[in-house]
Amino acid sequence: MGTIHPITMPKWGLAMQEGVVAAWTAEEGAAIGPGAEICDIETSKITNAMEAQVSGTLRRRVAAEGQTLPVGALLGIVVEGTVPDAEIDAFIAAFQEKFAAEAESAAPPPEPEIVTVAGKPIRALAIGPEDSGTPYLLIHGFGGDLGNWLFTQPALAERHRVHAIDLPGHGGSTKEVGAGDLTAMATAVRGYMDAVGLKRAHLVGHSMGGAIALTLALESPERVASLTLIGTAGLGDEINGAYLDGFIEAGKRKDLKPHLEALFADPELVTRDLVEDVLKYKRLDGVDAALRAIRGGFAPGGKQARNLRDRLAGLGIPVQVIYGREDRIVPARHAEGLPSSVTVHVLDGKGHMVHMEAAGDVNKLIEAVAG
Repeated sequence: MGTIHPITMPKWGLAMQEGVVAAWTAEEGAAIGPGAEICDIETSKITNAMEAQVSGTLRRRVAAEGQTLPVGALLGIVVEGTVPDAEIDAFIAAFQEKFAAEAESAAPPPEPEIVTVAGKPIRALAIGPEDSGTPYLLIHGFGGDLGNWLFTQPALAERHRVHAIDLPGHGGSTKEVGAGDLTAMATAVRGYMDAVGLKRAHLVGHSMGGAIALTLALESPERVASLTLIGTAGLGDEINGAYLDGFIEAGKRKDLKPHLEALFADPELVTRDLVEDVLKYKRLDGVDAALRAIRGGFAPGGKQARNLRDRLAGLGIPVQVIYGREDRIVPARHAEGLPSSVTVHVLDGKGHMVHMEAAGDVNKLIEAVAG
């Protein structure tokens, strides 16, 4: 006897409705286990590897390469133990019938909302069970938005309440950024927490967002339960100033694409739609001035304005730092020589967007540090 496990189209981000099976990386008959790459999925945002969550043998590749399928559609079958082909055929037929019926009655995904903070709009998305203990708050980096957590927020929200925001100057939030420095941004994040009643949260910050999270923890330690700092700024002087300048100045696809590719160890992960989405954002009124102000407050002259590494030891909360070893924006060597109280992870073969490139591993680390 055996157990049949369906492999389905993942939902990477709440806006994802469908994906393309770009390529199968596991052959039929292959033995797989949790974390093994099964196939590459292309979405409107990014192409990424889909990892197995179960152990067994890949008995069927149901979806064809190049096929576009909705979220939840059947991609393949993994079997633990022994199951005859006829039983697999029956399972597939029953799955497809049930999936078609459920698709007709599926509820629309939750949408981001506007929260007023100090009289200004901050776009945010909060999902997951509200009675699940201390919530998470995700803070993106320079030029990003809450969509940067498309592999993180839905996964964490299976068990936790998870908030993600657009920082001032980004996404659907106000384009008024004040001084544009870490203190101004931390004040905005704390204002969001006040506005929605978050007395305390596990903060997860990426790049500049990591430095913002660290600043908030130093200023208001009672508001922060733990810190996960991913590809973080704030732990050294160096930063890729050419990236910041190029991101701001690029007005065409061919000029912007190389800078977005620098965020990943594998530049092939960057899709045309991702580039177009960033260009649309950069053309919004007020964005250019906002980004220039933030660069001036955060990294003037291509050097980080604040180095906070010497203040990590006194935080008194769980802190972990996660870098991709191939990070071309903030050097992974900034993870070296940190206080012994800080847990450090440097993932080989990954770049600045390590939380996208190694989502499964990073998500587990985020949950682990929060206890």
